[in-house]
Amino acid sequence: VAAWNLGTGKGYSVLDVIEAFERVNGVSIARKVVERRPGDVATCFASVLRAGSDLNWSAKRGLDEMVESAWRFEKLTACEAG
Repeated sequence: VAAWNLGTGKGYSVLDVIEAFERVNGVSIARKVVERRPGDVATCFASVLRAGSDLNWSAKRGLDEMVESAWRFEKLTACEAG
């Protein structure tokens, strides 16, 4: 069984994602910033080199496009379920 990490090769913090989501989608997300918990890692992201070499695959979209697409999908599926 093979496995590949798919992504941009750039790590984003939770705050990066929240801020991009708010900016792109025009929404506010409630948050409370607190100290890191014991055991939390500072950064963690995977190499995408294997996906590139094995699959000739690379990400074509950046964070802003990803969060915009995720919110559009969520709104569409919520409408269909409701």
